[in-house]
Amino acid sequence: MKKISCLILLAASLSTPAWAACNYPAAPAKLPDGATASRDEMVAGKKLVETYNNDMNAYLGCIKKEYDEAVAKQAATLTEEQKQQMAARYTAKNDAAVDELQGVASRFNEQLRAFKAKPAK
Repeated sequence: MKKISCLILLAASLSTPAWAACNYPAAPAKLPDGATASRDEMVAGKKLVETYNNDMNAYLGCIKKEYDEAVAKQAATLTEEQKQQMAARYTAKNDAAVDELQGVASRFNEQLRAFKAKPAK
């Protein structure tokens, strides 16, 4: 029973709440449609994407800092497997965030190309 309690406590200490202080930014709800958007709408869309990019970079820095601090704080007590699990969780969070950021930027760039391709009025 004592071993199970220790394992539960250890699992709880290594779980996600270590990175709970970092706020995952919301992607822009809607990007302008380049085929129909005005120049002002495209500029506003660009600003949304830039803000999202800055917010996401702050989030990425935050999870990296928290990961580094968690590893340093627990370094003496973590097994190699536990360190690898923490690294895998950090990497998964980082990769998912970067993938989403790249997706938003890619969708905006598609709309920007459509905007630039439409005939001038």
